[in-house]
Amino acid sequence: MSSNEAVDTVAEELTALLTRLGELAELPTDPAPGDDGAACVDRIAVLERARAAVAAAQHTAMVAFGRAQVEAQLAQIATGRLDPEKLGRGIADQIALAAHVSPHVADRRLSAARALASDLPCTRALLAAGRISEWLAEQIVSLTSHLDPETRRLVDKQAAEAGLDELGRKAAVAAVKKLAYEADPIGFTARGRTARKDRRVTLRPAPDTMAVLSGLLPVEQGVAFIAALRQYADSLIATGDTDDRTRDQIIADTLVERLTGQVYAEDVNVEVGIVLPLDALTDPDSPKTAELVGHGPLPSGIVSDLLRYTGGQRWWRRLFAHPAHGTLVGGDPRRRLFDGFLATLIALRDHGMCRDPFCGAPIRHTDHIKGRKAGGPTSLGNGRGTCVRGNHLKEMPGWITLLLHDGLGDQPHTVQTTTPTGHTYTSRAGP
Repeated sequence: MSSNEAVDTVAEELTALLTRLGELAELPTDPAPGDDGAACVDRIAVLERARAAVAAAQHTAMVAFGRAQVEAQLAQIATGRLDPEKLGRGIADQIALAAHVSPHVADRRLSAARALASDLPCTRALLAAGRISEWLAEQIVSLTSHLDPETRRLVDKQAAEAGLDELGRKAAVAAVKKLAYEADPIGFTARGRTARKDRRVTLRPAPDTMAVLSGLLPVEQGVAFIAALRQYADSLIATGDTDDRTRDQIIADTLVERLTGQVYAEDVNVEVGIVLPLDALTDPDSPKTAELVGHGPLPSGIVSDLLRYTGGQRWWRRLFAHPAHGTLVGGDPRRRLFDGFLATLIALRDHGMCRDPFCGAPIRHTDHIKGRKAGGPTSLGNGRGTCVRGNHLKEMPGWITLLLHDGLGDQPHTVQTTTPTGHTYTSRAGP
């Protein structure tokens, strides 16, 4: 939740437009007699173009905001209030809060907006006219990032003349990639070699108690990786030793077994934070949930399956929740050879994710809301889980973080963040 009293005329116009779009969204969907839907198709096409135009207008606001913030920070540097190395820090974070997205997403949007404004005017014009999507505009920004400004503007012009708005996604990206390579083959090749340094593995939640494990790998390693898994799955299928599993299920299980060293994929070590009556773990029909830190709530039936069928180690830990709002207020630190229980309790309360609004990154730091130098205690109430970026950001001039409720009373644990522009955002710990 955010608040700010200053509202300009453009924001008022946009708010009115948003209201009108909301009204259109509530129009009846039942077709009129004799209506073949042609008018709806026309409306869909215009609204799709409007998506792109809105993105271009948002880009303009981002670039303008960025310039204003840089000027303000330069003034702070001149008076010794800001380290010159921190110039530009906090700009994307404020955009993230306003747009209700993570700082990582805001970084990408701001970078794209600046590139479109400075080096890719033709692409930006296509976006503003609704002829290409925001996704394609961001792809063009990325594919041309290795080019010098003059060459980039040349490729921009060539791409606009290639009729990208008439191509599908894959064909449009291929066309831009070809132009970027032809403009600077050496730079394009060097970019590919540099990208290999960014190889990584990530995990994100998926619906229905699933997760998506992703690996960004050099292409030859990725091909070898999936080929090995498929070959092994096909060998089991050929011998009939599948345990009634499909090919995809065998591939997924084999991936887990080879990475963890487990004999069976389901034999994971399980620790369940019990923030509910104990009978929810024994009643498969219970509507209550447990929490898997870093993923979210799990139905009690799934939790029971984990504890019942895993061949790995199992722990239960008693956690105590406020009866009104469900925020964690304490817990039993006893578990085998466990240290740093307070940090773990804070991570459990904050669901393993950064408490900055809309961030969602994994917790990397346990932060004092009121700093230790200011007399802030090292306590459950004064602690919050943050990503590295969120912890460092609060030290920037103009950023204020306040504890509104410690979670021990009738309100959940609540933290308020105020940005340099005076906007305020509230983060409440979930049950």
